[in-house]
Amino acid sequence: MAGEKDVLILAIESSCDETAAAVVKNGREVLSNVISSQIELHKLYGGVVPEIASRKHIEKINQVIEQALTDANVTLDDLDAVGVTYGPGLVGALLVGVAEAKAIAYAKQLPLVGVHHIEGHISANYIENKELEPPFLCLVVSGGHTHLVCVKDYGTYEVIGRTRDDAAGEAFDKVARAIGLGYPGGPKIDKLSKEGNPDAIVFPKAHIEDAPYDFSFSGVKSSVLNYINGCKMKGETYSQADIAASFQKAVVDVLVGNAMRAAKEYGFSKLAIAGGVASNSGLRAAMQEACVANQIAFYHPSPVFCTDNAAMIGVAAYYEYLNGTRHGWDLNAAANLKLGER
Repeated sequence: MAGEKDVLILAIESSCDETAAAVVKNGREVLSNVISSQIELHKLYGGVVPEIASRKHIEKINQVIEQALTDANVTLDDLDAVGVTYGPGLVGALLVGVAEAKAIAYAKQLPLVGVHHIEGHISANYIENKELEPPFLCLVVSGGHTHLVCVKDYGTYEVIGRTRDDAAGEAFDKVARAIGLGYPGGPKIDKLSKEGNPDAIVFPKAHIEDAPYDFSFSGVKSSVLNYINGCKMKGETYSQADIAASFQKAVVDVLVGNAMRAAKEYGFSKLAIAGGVASNSGLRAAMQEACVANQIAFYHPSPVFCTDNAAMIGVAAYYEYLNGTRHGWDLNAAANLKLGER
């Protein structure tokens, strides 16, 4: 640890449609975690509208930061650094958080630590699992990303599998829209699938020959759309719940299968999941079962730390801060930032 002195980091997250701020102490203790969500606003459009998201971040960001400082019972003068998500994400949304972090760091002459959003999701596992330390395998599943990552050390990652097309969360949203559930799709499909038969319809599971750990979800999504259209053309009714359950099973089977193969191949005895889809109950249950069967320790964050939040960014920022990562006033939003890039 960094001597006897506690390290306090203010973290800011604005990569999509959550404006969030948190104060994290010594990388594992969350003193505050404030999230202002825009879900109700974007529901009107069936998905996130980037320009609206950016404007809302500007309206909310100061209030959210003030609330995070108040909840943590600290002031800006108590901080050791400011951490902020600078990519990947919606460029306009990211810029709001980056500009705010720079302003605070500049005014208070604090180190500025830019954080990769995916590194934040992975680091969410450290909050409640105090004993978890690298190396471990992490499956990151969110609206924009599906990654299998070897976490070699704090801040050192190797992506061994990624999606070739749709991310898992994106497929959930599109299928939810197709069967009339609306936005956000993930939680709604999760809930409805409990009422359906996961073996009612066999949807395809894509395996990519030359890249055994990569994912592809556009095929299963298209298959669901074709199934619905086929039913409509024949004048047949279909069960929303059965489609939801069968679709979820197809996605979960691939996620769990690839993760288990990678864990064995690379010799990992610890596996974690992260990202918004990591709160999916079907995925959690199936991964838990597979890990028990294969004698692998399974870690996952609570749902509040799976979706976008600033606490996870504060955790990642702490380890980057200890590693000596510092960003200058030229730090910019990087919409397509790759994990491991600096």
